[in-house]
Amino acid sequence: MRSRLDSRRARSDQLGADVRNAVAYGGFQVTTHFDVIIVGAGISGVSAAYHLQRSLPGKSFAILEGRDAIGGTWDLFRYPGIRSDSDMYTLGFPWRPWPKTELIADGESIRKYVEDAARENGIDRKIRFGVRVRRLSWSSEHNTWTLECDTRQGRTRYSCGFVFLCSGYYSYESAYAPRFAGASEFEGQIVHPQFWSDAVEYAGKRVIVIGSGATAVTLVPALAEKAEHVTMLQRSPSYVFSAPSENPLVKALQARLPAETAYFVARWISILVNAGFYKLTRVWPKGMNRFMLQRVREALSPNIDVEQHFTPHYNVWDQRVCLIPDGDLFHALLSGRASVVTDTIDRFTRHGILLQSGRELEADLIVTATGIEMQMLAGCELEVDGERIERSQLLTYKGCLFSDVPNLAQFFGYINASWTLKADLTARWLCRLLEHMEKKGAERCVPRRVDPSITPEPLLALTSGYVQRAEGRLPMQGSKFPYKVYQNYFLDLLALRVAKIEDGTLEFGAGPRAEDHTQPDERTGSVTAR
Repeated sequence: MRSRLDSRRARSDQLGADVRNAVAYGGFQVTTHFDVIIVGAGISGVSAAYHLQRSLPGKSFAILEGRDAIGGTWDLFRYPGIRSDSDMYTLGFPWRPWPKTELIADGESIRKYVEDAARENGIDRKIRFGVRVRRLSWSSEHNTWTLECDTRQGRTRYSCGFVFLCSGYYSYESAYAPRFAGASEFEGQIVHPQFWSDAVEYAGKRVIVIGSGATAVTLVPALAEKAEHVTMLQRSPSYVFSAPSENPLVKALQARLPAETAYFVARWISILVNAGFYKLTRVWPKGMNRFMLQRVREALSPNIDVEQHFTPHYNVWDQRVCLIPDGDLFHALLSGRASVVTDTIDRFTRHGILLQSGRELEADLIVTATGIEMQMLAGCELEVDGERIERSQLLTYKGCLFSDVPNLAQFFGYINASWTLKADLTARWLCRLLEHMEKKGAERCVPRRVDPSITPEPLLALTSGYVQRAEGRLPMQGSKFPYKVYQNYFLDLLALRVAKIEDGTLEFGAGPRAEDHTQPDERTGSVTAR
């Protein structure tokens, strides 16, 4: 009898706390509980949901999406020419064949593909749009995560046993935009590609694109189709690689094999070719540098200085390689519709940009393709048992869990291959982990640093500006497995698909759970306890 009274008293106290918190946040607050919450409805989130409902149909889950549409990156970016920089046979889901013949697809086609995959599998009905997660708080007493979220109705709370963070690695709300002297004096329009809209006019105009990365090399040929002239202004060059947008071998496979078989074979061909190429850049960097530059020289005329404009000061894959489908950037340069300038900006002027060399580039529109702002953990504050956790103190376990943090997974794709390859492996492994926990009767799983010889190392071995700017704000990797991030699909296959779950590093526990959670009535918004 006493335990029942205590339980009722606990329910009353919890409901009272909910009301007090609602007042504190300036709006009505409820708490909705699920077994798993997925944050983000892009490629990673849809993949996670597919495997979760297929492997663990008894688990309740929801997807919280801050925007109003499915697609993640492919819904956010709307600048001209937006396209994949990985082939669609590895960027596509292994369980939902890419239906077209193109190796490289435009952004709208990818967005629709992800949306169709979600709708066909009933995943779209699990998404709650317009919900931005701001804080993650773990309670060991209840083995529960509480997610504090912003919605149009105000601050709302969700709770769950396990969190899958599938929101990518960069901020959707801000981008890297360095301050240029004189920018306020420029009489034309300045726009960052992340915030491109239909209001940006470029037809018949003189355009400067600042940058030399994947976004810049995508924008330049696309803008050049309608602009008077486009100048790609770069401080230093990046490696670029031209590849056909359609693979004749894949087309032959599709003509002779059933669609799913052709997709499977094409996927593995892409995996092997990309892995082999990357491996060569690591063991024979000088030779691969020469190979890449020779390809550029063959594509361009002698009038374009490859040494000045296309020869980076680093080795291939020390930064991401920019993919150019069908050599479209080269064609734009050869046609005269576009040009490349390698120099440093002194300041903006009324009519364009003054370079340190003294040359002035005139423009009506300046596009600052200057990069992204990296963020992890969906940009949320992280708290474990009342203690705030700094991201830089975390050590990644198998590239997805974090040391000393229970029941929290971050999806992070490859830097040298398709994002989806790693996202799919991560989703499958997490489902294995949840199944294992269910069999053990465990309600929490925590990676521990049991090997004192493991030392922290930077998470990403890239010299790219967006990575360097985020130094000190990202989690770390370890010097040894299972805390080492290998960026190797085949090693991850062994670690995530073959190796046993229990490896002496993961600590499992049960412990008390909350006897009740508050649940809102979706029609009235009132709170009920269960």
